[in-house]
Amino acid sequence: MNLAHFFLRIARRDPEAPAVALGPRPLWTYAQLVERAARLAAGLRARLGCRDGDRVAIVMENRPEYLEIELAAWWAGLAIVPINAKLHPMELGWILENAEPRICFASPELAPAVEEGGIPPGCRAIEVGSADYAALFAEDPLALTPVEPDRLAWLFYTSGTTGRPKGAMITHRNLRAMTYAYHVDVDEVAPRSALLHAAPLSHGSGCYVSPHAAVGSCHVVPESARFDEAEVVELCRAWPRVHMFAAPTMVNRIVRQVRERGPVPTGLATIVYGGAPMYLADLEEAHRVLGFRLAQLYGQGESPMCITALSKREHEAAAKAGRRDILQSAGTPQLVCEVIVADEEGRPLPPGEVGEVLVRGDSVVPGYWRNPEATAATMGTGWLKTGDVGSFDAAGYLTLKDRSKDLIISGGANIYPREVEEALLTHPKVKEVSVVGLPDREWGEQVVACVVAEPGTTAEELDAHCLQRIARFKRPKRYIFVDALPKSAYGKILKRELRDRLRRELDRAAQGGASSSQKLVS
Repeated sequence: MNLAHFFLRIARRDPEAPAVALGPRPLWTYAQLVERAARLAAGLRARLGCRDGDRVAIVMENRPEYLEIELAAWWAGLAIVPINAKLHPMELGWILENAEPRICFASPELAPAVEEGGIPPGCRAIEVGSADYAALFAEDPLALTPVEPDRLAWLFYTSGTTGRPKGAMITHRNLRAMTYAYHVDVDEVAPRSALLHAAPLSHGSGCYVSPHAAVGSCHVVPESARFDEAEVVELCRAWPRVHMFAAPTMVNRIVRQVRERGPVPTGLATIVYGGAPMYLADLEEAHRVLGFRLAQLYGQGESPMCITALSKREHEAAAKAGRRDILQSAGTPQLVCEVIVADEEGRPLPPGEVGEVLVRGDSVVPGYWRNPEATAATMGTGWLKTGDVGSFDAAGYLTLKDRSKDLIISGGANIYPREVEEALLTHPKVKEVSVVGLPDREWGEQVVACVVAEPGTTAEELDAHCLQRIARFKRPKRYIFVDALPKSAYGKILKRELRDRLRRELDRAAQGGASSSQKLVS
């Protein structure tokens, strides 16, 4: 079944339901959105020559046209290639060359970057809002194109922090499975609710288009076309029953905005957080300020938004029962996938044992676009190797320790950076922290904490704080105070970039005799 059927179903059942809005202002009902998408789909087929399976790239900030282009592509049996709007033109050009789309839709603001990056042969670039774009709506509406379950729906390019990005081939089957699991495991959404797209539509927020379309939510695009915590709070007052996806850094900014500026927005229903760890101290503060409005998901591009989840009800029950271990977990496996923790041979480990998290099921993609080597390495055993390290408890709650590549081995002992970060974040002067391992001749690796803290905070007080909470061998050997931590466009801390920067700065510090608590240039 074509994912576009989710939209068509609502257009038939509740045609006047608001489908897309810009800020507080509704733009299109579901009947109007489906009409526009069917006409655009006809334009893609008749005027631009698109055929089954062709790719349609989208290089835009969050804006209403994103939704109609995405729906039109699926309606016509095509696949979308949403590309991070914050990428460098050379990065844009590489993805376009690799994906070989027939069409690339770009906003006026980003069209120059697409041109600079290079448009591959056989691809036509069309600026949204131009006469060429408007002309595509002149055709009679196209009938919904039937597709097989494993037809490519979304070519999702990973962040590429360890090299060239890989295109995860997300199918209609994958997104349908994620949709079903969302409504069972993640969140309860009533008809005519609102999905606020404050996070990028090219990533997590875009993945949640299908589950919200399935129940007739209105897709609300901020007028700023970006994340702004003050605007988010205002839109949660303007719309009833607002749901949204946010990275933990975004959640923290919303919490700070509400704490410092005013009451909890009445329309906020759920913030689903994911994409990076939500530290316990931040989570408890969010509960205090916002109430129990947070749900957690753990997923990857290779199993989009769908590995484990911790619902709002579970957050509330765990907090009231003092079960901080559950709050620190990533929840339990979602309905449509099987999750195990395995040893290096892929054998399941019992509860309490630490190993790599492996996943299989209808949510897991069939492979990477034109990259059989990476497909075999990551999915060749029939399980998706996530690269994440964790353990299950007896009740089936998964606690993530770290990425396997972030594990620190010092003096033969395994040290998980997240455990050290959790300890440091309980210090009242610490705002953010990232713990990494750096080479050490004596110990193999040394634990280094990069800390964003209030002025006047010292390494000595942080060290004493750690010694009261974690084993001595786990505490950082060096504290470096920074103005900010390097992050991706999705709010993830870039530990690889941080390690590279640290090596350069610490080499200079060693030559100059700087102290271990020096400020690192950021």
